[in-house]
Order: sequence, then C-alpha cells, then structure tokens
Amino acid sequence: MKITAKNIWLDIEKIRETSPLIHNITNYVVMNSTANALLAMGASPVMAHAVEEVEEMTGIARALVINIGTLSESWVKAMFRAVRRAGELGIPVILDPVGAGATSYRTKTCHDLIDALSPAIIRGNASEIMALVMGETKTKGVDSSDPSSVALEAAKRLNEKTGSTVCVSGEVDYIVSGENVITIENGHPMMGKVTGMGCAATALCGAFAAVDSSFPAAAAGAMAAMGIAGETAAESSEGPGSLQVGFLDALFRLSEDDLINSIRIGELQ
Repeated sequence: MKITAKNIWLDIEKIRETSPLIHNITNYVVMNSTANALLAMGASPVMAHAVEEVEEMTGIARALVINIGTLSESWVKAMFRAVRRAGELGIPVILDPVGAGATSYRTKTCHDLIDALSPAIIRGNASEIMALVMGETKTKGVDSSDPSSVALEAAKRLNEKTGSTVCVSGEVDYIVSGENVITIENGHPMMGKVTGMGCAATALCGAFAAVDSSFPAAAAGAMAAMGIAGETAAESSEGPGSLQVGFLDALFRLSEDDLINSIRIGELQ
C-alpha cells in the first residue's frame, strides 16, 4: 500500500472542491475546535446529537464521526441510532474512543458501538486502543500514559477482530490495516498542550474518508495534514494559545509543496 504526498494532495483537493458534510456526535469540550478544523480543511461540519434528528442528519452526511468524550445516556442513544443509519446507507463511521479504559462505562460503550457496526476507522491514543483490546490499561483521564509504539500489537488485534482501519496517534502515528502498517512522523510536542487536537484528527479522518474509500489512505492523509500543520504553526507560536490559532491557519493554507517537502511517511515491514 503505497501512499504518497500526491495521493494525499488529491484528497485535499477533493475535500476543498466538494466540501463534504461531516456529521459529528462529539463532546462539549471540542465542538468549536473540531468544527473549525473541518472548516479550515475545506469540509462542512455539523454537530447534531438530538435523538430526534440524528438519523435524518446522518442520511445527508458523507461521513459520521462518533466521539465519546462527554457521554450521557441520551447521547449514547443518539450515537447508536446514527451508527445504524450510517450502516444502512453505507456511510463511513469514524470512532474516537476518548478515555476508553478510564471507566467501565466508556469501555463498554465503545465495544457496543463497534459491535453495532464496525467503524471504517478507529482513531485513538495508545492507552485507548489497548483498552479496547485488553479491557484495562493506564490512563490519565482521556490522556495516554503510553507511547504509541506500545499499542501497535493491540492495534493489529483490533483490526483483525473488527476489520476497521486502526490509527494509533502519538509521536509516531501508526495506521494498521491487514498486513499493512503505515507510519506518519509529523507533528510537534506542543500539540499535546492544546485540548482537542486528537479529536480534530478524528474529525479530519472523517473528511478524508468522505472522499477516499481507501480508509487507510484516508487516515494517513488526516494524520499527515494534522502533523504538518502543527509543525508549521509551532515555528511561529509562543505557546499553546497561539499554536491553536496558527494550526487552523496552517491547515487552511496547506499546499502540495508543504506536503511534498514536509511529509514523513513510511511503512513497517
């Protein structure tokens, strides 16, 4: 599976040309930043979580992003309704298992959602991905206590069990699909000091999956765009506050030359 900067750029052009509607059932903390990231990329975000409308909204979307960051009973019901509707219509579902492993409720909700419909992409940090396989792992709330590399075997097992493309984000991003493991080594440590960066990455996976039916390629494109924009923003940022603004600007201004000159993408053998 050879994915290049040119492939990713073609997907970015498709996103910017078609502005696909991405339906997000996400959390209170990141709604604004996630919507802004999708807009900066060229997609069209909608945040709709009312049980009464999620099925109808999913029906007009090009991708569905499920983020369990701030769970409640009514939101969980809405997630299941949206996921089932997406399955009926063949709309890709992207799952962000925020904080899986921190509480049994979070972990069970993730498993139940996966059982209802295997997502196109599951994107999480190392602790979250391991929790989906092993049930318990070390977490600090919704943050990972582990480097992404330690979750690689868990990602392979999760991919084998679900058929979903599994993306483990961290200093190195690992994208697992079958026998293929793609690595993305772009990004900046300061990105971890801005809330919602991982959630934005999941939403961008939705934008790329809306225009590319190769879900490993979609995940790779999203993580590369995130990482390169973060690196660009960090060059002129004095801290997390200015990084957040600079990140959106860099994402909006991302060019083919930026991808070609900056991408660090590889494959594990």
